[in-house]
Amino acid sequence: MPVAKKILDAMERSSWIRKMFEEGARLKAEFGADAVCDFSLGNPNLEPPEAFRRALRELVEHDRPGSHGYMPNAGYPEVREAVAARVAREQQAPVEGRHVVMTVGAGGALNVVLRAILEPGDEVVTPRPYFVEYDFYLDNHGGTLKSVPTTRDFDLDVGALEQAVTARTRAVLLNSPNNPTGKVYSRKNLAELAELLARKSKEHGRVIHVLSDEPYRRIVYDGLEVPAVFPLFPDAFVCSSHSKDLSLPGERIGHVAVNPAGRAPDTLVGALTLTNRILGFVNAPALMQRAVARVQDASVDIGFYQRNRDALWEGLTDAGYACHKPEGAFYLFPRSPIPDDVAFVRELQKERILAVPGTGFGGPGHFRLAYCCAPEIVERSLPGFRRALVRVTQQ
Repeated sequence: MPVAKKILDAMERSSWIRKMFEEGARLKAEFGADAVCDFSLGNPNLEPPEAFRRALRELVEHDRPGSHGYMPNAGYPEVREAVAARVAREQQAPVEGRHVVMTVGAGGALNVVLRAILEPGDEVVTPRPYFVEYDFYLDNHGGTLKSVPTTRDFDLDVGALEQAVTARTRAVLLNSPNNPTGKVYSRKNLAELAELLARKSKEHGRVIHVLSDEPYRRIVYDGLEVPAVFPLFPDAFVCSSHSKDLSLPGERIGHVAVNPAGRAPDTLVGALTLTNRILGFVNAPALMQRAVARVQDASVDIGFYQRNRDALWEGLTDAGYACHKPEGAFYLFPRSPIPDDVAFVRELQKERILAVPGTGFGGPGHFRLAYCCAPEIVERSLPGFRRALVRVTQQ
C-alpha cells in the first residue's frame, strides 16, 4: 500500500463530512441542485464585505515594487500592528504587533502553537463536541487529545475538566463560539477554569496553556459578547482567522496572538515564528495580509446568519426536535430522535437533506446543520425535517 496505515486510518475516521459531500453531489446530479437542502459544510455563503473588495482593488491597482517578495516570517510589521489593535480591544489586554504572528488560517495558527509547546506524549484537553480536525492536529506534533463532556446546554463542565487535567497536560483547547454546537462558554465557567488551571499548574510544576480557537468570535447573536480570555488566562494564545467574519475561507489568512501577561511572551513569539517557517507555512499570504490589515473593523452581515438561525431553530423545535439555541457561529446541533445519529442522517437524505452525524464531532446522538446557506434552503427543508421525524418515531 503506497499510503501509510496511520493516514489510511485517519482518512476513515475523518470521512463523515467527505461522505456527506459525496452524497450531496450524487443527489444534486440526480435531482438538481435546487432540490437538495445542503447543511453539511460550514462554507460561508455570504460574499466578502465591500470594504474588503475595495481594499483588494486598491492594492492591485497600486502595486509597489517588492510587494510579492519574501517578508519577515511573523508577517509584515504594519499588518501585525493592525491585527494587534483589534485583538487588544477584544481581549482587553495591551497586545502589540510584536505579540502577533500572521498564519495560514486558524488551522495553521493552531498547528504552529502546538508544534511550539508540545513535548512528545503531552496531552491537550478539550470539551466535546469539538472540531473534527483537533485529533489530527495533536497527532501531527506528538500530542494526544483528551476530550471531556460538557453540560446539558454544551457549556464547560469544570468538574470534568478537573478530572482530565494531569501532570501530562500541556494545554486546554477552547473553541467559543463552538463548532458544532454554537455555544458561547460562560464567563463564570471560564473564570472557574482559570482558577483550576492556576492551581493545577502550581501542583504539577508546569505551565498549562489555554489555546482559544476563535474564528467565530464576531458571529454572535442577541447582543451577546464572547468573554475575553486574556484577562483570565495569563498563559493563553488566541488563534483566529478571517474565514468567517470576512467570508474569506479560501484565502487562508489568520493569526495567533500571545498574551503579553504570560510567561516569556517574546520567547513564545520567537518559537511561533520558527514553527511557522519549519512546518512549511513559512508565512501568511502577502496580498491577503495587506488587504485584511485595512479592514479589521469590517464584517459580513451577522443579521443574515441570525435570521437563518431563528428560522431553522424555530422550525425544528416546532416539529418536535430537541435543540439548544445557538448563541454564535452558524451551526445547530439538534438531538437525533433515535439513538443512532448516523441512521437518522440517512433518513434525512431520503428527504434530500444533508446533515453531518454528531458522532464525527464526538457528540453521538446529535447531528450538525450548517445554516450558512440561502434562506430558501432553510424554508424548503422544514417539511422534510418534519416528515423524517414522524417516520422514525412511528417505526
